[in-house]
Amino acid sequence: MLVTGATGYIGGRLVPRLLEAGHEVRVFVRDPVRLRDVPWAGDVEVIVGDLSRSADVERAVDGIDVLYYLVHSMSSAGDFERTERQVASTVARAAAAAKVGRIVYLGGLHPDGPLSAHLRSRKEVGDILMSSGVPTAALQAGVVIGSGSASFEMIRHLTEVLPYMPAPKWVRNFIQPIAVRDVLHYLVGASTLPADVNRTFDIGGPDVLRYGQMMNGYAVEAGLKQRPIASLPVLTPYLASQWVNLVTPIPRSLAVPIISSLQYDAVCSEHDIDEYISPPDAGLTGYRLAVRYALAKMREGEVETSWQNSTVQGAPSDLLPSDPEWSGHTVFTDRQEAESSAPPEALWRVVEGIGGDNGWYSLPVAWAARGWLDKLVGGVGLRRGRRDPDRLAQGEALDFWRVERLERGRFLRLRAEMKLPGRAWLEFTVEERPGGRSRLVQRAIFFPTGLGGRLYWAAVFPFHGIIFSGMARSIAATAATTRGRAIGGESAANGVQVTER
Repeated sequence: MLVTGATGYIGGRLVPRLLEAGHEVRVFVRDPVRLRDVPWAGDVEVIVGDLSRSADVERAVDGIDVLYYLVHSMSSAGDFERTERQVASTVARAAAAAKVGRIVYLGGLHPDGPLSAHLRSRKEVGDILMSSGVPTAALQAGVVIGSGSASFEMIRHLTEVLPYMPAPKWVRNFIQPIAVRDVLHYLVGASTLPADVNRTFDIGGPDVLRYGQMMNGYAVEAGLKQRPIASLPVLTPYLASQWVNLVTPIPRSLAVPIISSLQYDAVCSEHDIDEYISPPDAGLTGYRLAVRYALAKMREGEVETSWQNSTVQGAPSDLLPSDPEWSGHTVFTDRQEAESSAPPEALWRVVEGIGGDNGWYSLPVAWAARGWLDKLVGGVGLRRGRRDPDRLAQGEALDFWRVERLERGRFLRLRAEMKLPGRAWLEFTVEERPGGRSRLVQRAIFFPTGLGGRLYWAAVFPFHGIIFSGMARSIAATAATTRGRAIGGESAANGVQVTER
């Protein structure tokens, strides 16, 4: 099996299930670093390349029986439809030349007639793959419900944040959601379809609901009061995406394609897939049960993959230069050190647990304000949180940062993904000190772009002495007080300075 999109939300869950089914799996990725901390990384063959380059794709499909096509751009920047068309055509040609036995594609459930740009692009990709000469199963799913899915997170935050919801008229549209476990069931089963099957299949769960009913169904499962919802025809898709950007962790760049796709009913017109792949033994998962499963996974800290780690939201791809002098660059740094009576492993547990519900250990109001400011200008904001409350993985999102480098027990580098006139990093180094003590070295690094970047640094510099020095001292003190055993709770979440004893 070849899985493209293996670092994405669905692909990252599909790979271990293919392995469990006894298949040999090859994954195609642009950045192998993002696989470093996944538990199945050592069980697959990794091909590094770019799907837009024919030579890379030809190398990846050589000797492959089944190809899973799980990539799709969620960006509206540039001519993404042309890019999607070119990539699909490149993969289709290479698969046909390599005599791949089957392609399995996951697209979007849609009605007949005019479509949004993203739904139109997904349909076109499916058509290209089905006309490749390689038997293709194009599975068309609607809203996918599971811990960490973008659709689930949007429903969750809209429902939890707003006691009363003025909403666009699409809240009255009919949706047939499907649990992520059922999507994976059909994806795994599609590898065994007969060779003469070359068609689309609608896949959906057992419930057909209005979007507003889905939000109130979530409220019931989360123990909240059901929300009154007012349908307002004046909220255009663009305005609605701005609203979603402000009140949920979903950034504007992702909210726009999601909202534009919700303008239409998304209900299965057929369920022929069951003639070829038997439903799960327990039957398809109902919407509220899928929500219940997702909430349980979140409470237990077992979110397998998340939308926030599927794509990098507008961040630079290059790493921080290793030259300590950053020759040729203008660079501003803020370095802080803090001694702790805790051993290095306790200090590291606090460092690795930073962000999310644990907060940033200094002036929570300032961090919250920076997150809201980022949201207002279309950034990711501070509310993406983290996938696991205790452990980080290289390449994953952490609030408005991304884990760029992780040497567990010693070093953590975060790359900023908030909107900035330049590039920024935050580093934490844990050092061992005599007598079982430890030291935290913390660096904020900023590469300004133009005059705006320099003015930005000058404007925030007076606050650095308070925010960054307070952060370093509070992290060190928290490690000394708790010995790293209880990192969460009110003191961390509220950024309270813990006195070292």
